[in-house]
Order: sequence, then structure tokens, then C-alpha cells
Amino acid sequence: MLVDFGKANMLDKARQQPDKVRMVLDKIRTDGLMPTLTAVQNKLDQPLALGYCNAGVVIDVGPGVQGFAIGDRVASNGKHAEVVSVPAILAARIPEAVTDEAAAFTVIGAIALQGIRLARPTLGEGFVVIGLGLIGLVTVQLLRAHGCRVLGVDLDDSKLALARRCGATTVNPSRGEDVLAAAQVFSRGRGVDGVLITASTKSNEPVHQAAQMCRKRGRIVLVGVTGLELSRADFYEKELSFQVSCSYGPGRYDPEYEEKGQDYPLGFVRWTEQRNFEAVLDMLAEGRIDVTPLISHRFALADFQEAYALVGGAGPSLGIVLDYPAEAERPTRKVIARTVALSDTVPKGDGPVVGFIGAGNYAGQVLVPSFRDAGARLKRVASAGGVSGVHVGRRNGFESATTDLDAIFADPEVNVVAIATRHDAHARQVCAALRAGKHVFVEKPLALSRQQLNEITDAYQRADAQERKILAVGFNRRFAPQVVRMKELLDSVKEPKSFIVTVNAGAIPPEHWTQDPDVGGGRIVGEACHFIDLLRHLVGHPVTGCQATMIGGGEAVAVHEDKMSFTLRFADGSFGTVHYLANGNKSFPKERIEAFCGGRILQLDNFRKLTGWGWPAFRKMNLWRQDKGNAACVRAFVEAVRNGGEAPIPFDELLEVARVSLEVMDAAML
Repeated sequence: MLVDFGKANMLDKARQQPDKVRMVLDKIRTDGLMPTLTAVQNKLDQPLALGYCNAGVVIDVGPGVQGFAIGDRVASNGKHAEVVSVPAILAARIPEAVTDEAAAFTVIGAIALQGIRLARPTLGEGFVVIGLGLIGLVTVQLLRAHGCRVLGVDLDDSKLALARRCGATTVNPSRGEDVLAAAQVFSRGRGVDGVLITASTKSNEPVHQAAQMCRKRGRIVLVGVTGLELSRADFYEKELSFQVSCSYGPGRYDPEYEEKGQDYPLGFVRWTEQRNFEAVLDMLAEGRIDVTPLISHRFALADFQEAYALVGGAGPSLGIVLDYPAEAERPTRKVIARTVALSDTVPKGDGPVVGFIGAGNYAGQVLVPSFRDAGARLKRVASAGGVSGVHVGRRNGFESATTDLDAIFADPEVNVVAIATRHDAHARQVCAALRAGKHVFVEKPLALSRQQLNEITDAYQRADAQERKILAVGFNRRFAPQVVRMKELLDSVKEPKSFIVTVNAGAIPPEHWTQDPDVGGGRIVGEACHFIDLLRHLVGHPVTGCQATMIGGGEAVAVHEDKMSFTLRFADGSFGTVHYLANGNKSFPKERIEAFCGGRILQLDNFRKLTGWGWPAFRKMNLWRQDKGNAACVRAFVEAVRNGGEAPIPFDELLEVARVSLEVMDAAML
């Protein structure tokens, strides 16, 4: 699917993802055409690591990992890569009797096994498998191992032959054979007990046929992909059950399980992703599953392009195995990190020498180009997985890409570290960069706790005492051209001011990492800090207090505080209210700032349209495209480092904004 999607043109990509098209249209209405096109092009240009079935040897284990040791052979659902890192809960040890090649099919087997578990087969029942591709043929073998009789349906004679070799009866509709009649004979005239659909087609016919061939209260499980325009009549009279199988089993797509390793209790959830992996490996060890006949091609890793061309081509194939280096060539010691030279001939900027940590969407689309355009020399870019770092590095002229953060801190040429990682890493990486004697630019938020703020303060003061260092946070909105104009106008009025900031933040799933207080800090600390800084800048006086209210109540709202209103009081008597709301409509502008003072009003809509009422020499300032000040923010930082000037935002203000964002959360909990 990914290979086909990558080959498709823009129109075909749009047809395959109508939900994304709607998002693009909403963004055009709010942000404008050109920013939207840039965002779409950057998104489509990002590389995706392929694959989710592998077997290999453990070369290192993380802290607290139990049940695995260096040298163990394991199967996992990691990507196709020479070095794979997965949570321990997504790997399983390979029994001695199972070869590496057979173990590479573990995840495919788990997909088939999860579909069978949902179908609940019992000894002696008769099942139909529609679609005898790789997963379908494994499904046939697993059903046979359950003591079931199996009827296989496919259009390919070679696959039908493999199914018969596995003990199935077969039928080929492309040869004019009647599938329903065959199912009737197979079930002794009673209707089959269940159907597993492992085919991939846009047609509704497989589900329709499955319903017709089932007995009363039969079970249909969709493991593959089909059309889903169901006929009520097909299901009503027989009271059939229909269920879609989710990948490898319970735990799939649950970040608490997959990312944090929180296993489900065995007594309540007998079969999880990992336990399904183990079950498949046990079946392979006992010979109940034989994947050798399912391997149609083998390629050395160096010939991967031929392998993927076969996957995406029209030629026949089934199981394609990529062989990695032989045992003697495998790493014999812990692999900590790797560095890849990208270029030594690209023009070097005359500004600061930058090491970039993090190569995600925002970094690659906004921050890195801003540093490049500001004249910085881009030396190293580091990312955890490596793929995104290489991609961003090549596009923007970095000299090397690495997975080794210490290489950036230790590089004597690098005098600026830019940090664009997940929020929980910010404080730790800021401190490390300051201790290494570097200037630091970090994306918001600066920290997630008061303890982290204290650690940053200590590291900054120690570094600044030895040699003046600049610490900047990516509070770009105060650098936006329309905000600069607002600041000039507001400063001309010497009396307290009132502000209303409305943020149509949009919903983010509760399980997203930004909603996790320990990882993302929540949306107020992690994102609404932008607007605390913006108000602090426009008022020009310290915050003296805050009040906050969240919608609804209860523990769930306290954790996901993205429907909140909070008011800040300032030392000069001004106040500002921020409505940070995730329950609005995407077609409404995302950000609106309104200022009231001295019989005058300013209104800024989504950083495109600034309107004034009551100002003697100002009525409006409109832009052709949205400008939130990202480039200007980076440019101010680069110039300060290059010329030895003052920090674009004083360190005390950075601490104040971070502290106030935490106080807002405290106030909301009262």
C-alpha cells in the first residue's frame, strides 16, 4: 500500500485520502493557499520507513528491560533497518527450533492468528478463507492446527495449490467454479461455521458471499480490506456476526501498551500482541506452521530496490525475504549511534555553527529552513531513528546526520544547539547544551516542571558566568510583523489595556503524546505558553496573578485540559484572557487577538489581517500570506549570537512565562 501510494501522483493521492483533502481545504480557508501548499508538499516529501516483520539478534537492552539479553534471537514488528529499536513488549524470543527466516514471518502469523481468535473456531468446525495471499495461507494452516476443516477461495491456481498442500479444499471462481455451491457441499448442506476474509479488494462481493455461505449465527471476520456496503438482508435472517480484526491483537495502537510497556493482565486479556507473537513462534517450533513454501523470493539487503519493485509491480510474488549480513558481519558490540556524512561541498553560512536535535515535521518544515536562510552554518542534525535526520539534512545542506546527541555537544565547532524534540526532553537537552558551552535555541515549552526550571536556571547561570550565552525559546508570535505593529501602537497609549485571545486549537486525541503530562506537558504548558508570552510582550509588564477555568469537570478533564479559559493580571493594571478551545470548527480562524485601550481597538485574525478602530493613523495591515514570525524569531537569535548582542527575549521573561504556564494549570485544578 505504501509503495503504491508513493508512486501515485497528487490527484491519485487525494483520491486515496479524502479525509486529508478536507483538512487541506479547511487550512486553505484559514491560513491561505501558499502556506497550505508548502505544508502539503513538506508532508508528502517526508520518508516513511517500510516493513513490520523482522528477526534479528539483540545487541543492546535498555534500562529496566527484563526477559531479554544481548545475543538473544528475537522477532519484532520493527521497521526494515540494519539496527532496529522496539519496546520490549513488541518483541518475542525465538525458540531454538525456529530459523531466522521462519521467525521473520511471526508478525504476519500474528495478524492471521488475531483474526482466528475473533472467529472463535472449535474442533471440527468448517471455515472458509477468502483470499489466499500470504496472510490467507497462514490462516489456513492455523485453522487446520485448531482442528478445523478449511475451504480456500482464490483466483490464482498456484495459491490454491499451496492451500491444498496445507490441507484445505479449494475453489477457483475464475475458472467458473461456483463458490456458494462449493461451500454448500463443503458444509454438508448446513452452511459454514465462519468465514475469514483475507483478500484485498474494493468490492463488496466477498462480504456478500461470506454472508450467503454462512449457517445461522455464523461468524465473519475481516482481516483484509474490502468494500463495506453491507446488505441488511444478508445478516438479518441468519443473525450473523461481523467483525473487523485489528492487526496483531489487543494492545495494537494503544500507546500505554506499545510505547510505555504497560501490559494487560493475563487473567483478563489472555492474548495480546506479544503473546500472539509467542504463540506463532511456538507453532513454528512444533511444525504446525510451515512458511518455507510461502517464500517466493529472496533478496540480499543490498538489492532492496529490486525487492520493493517486485512488491509494487504486477509480477507474481508471495513471501519476499530480505537477507541481512551474515552472522560474522553482524555487530559484536553495542551500537550506540551512527553518523552519516551528507555533504562537504555545500556553501557554508557565515553565521553560527548549528547542531540540530530533532528532525520532525515542524523542524524540517519551519525551523531548519529559517536557520539556513538566516545564514547559519548547518553542521549536524540528530534524530533518534536516523531516517528523518538524513532526509532533513540532505534537503537543507547539513554536513552530517547522526543518532548521537553527544557528538553535537562535544563538537568544538558547533556553538549553537537548536532543540526541536518532544517536550519532556527539552529541559535535559538545554542543560546539556549549556554545560557544553553552547548557545541554545529550544522550541517551546522550556520546561514541564518547576524542578526542571530550577535546573535550567542553575545551568544557565553557571554557563553565563564563564562566557555569556544566549538561551532562546521559539516564542515566534511576538516577532510576527503584525504583532510588531500592534506593539508600536499599544506602547503609544499610556494606560492599562485589555486583551482577548481566542485560540481555535482543534481536537487532538487524548492518547496523543502532547496530551500526556509527563511527555508533552499537556496543551496549556506545551502550547498555550505561546499566548502567555504574547500577552507578556504586548503589555510589557510582569504577570502578577492568574485565574483559570476548564470546561466540565472530573479527572479526565483535568488530564486533557484543552478546553480552558484563563485570565492573566499584569503589574500595570492590564489584563488578558485566553480562550484555548479544542471543541470548535476547523473552518474558523485558528487564532484571534483583540486589544482594547483608550477608546481604541486592534484585532488580529490568524496573522493575516490586522484591523484597527479609533487609531488616528492606522486602519489595517493585511498580508498576502500568513506570517507567525517564525523566520524573524530565528533571525533575531542568529544575529544576537553572530554580533554578541542581547538575547531576543530576556532570560527572566522566559522563566516567567514558563512559571506562569504552570501556575495556570494549578489555578485550573482548584
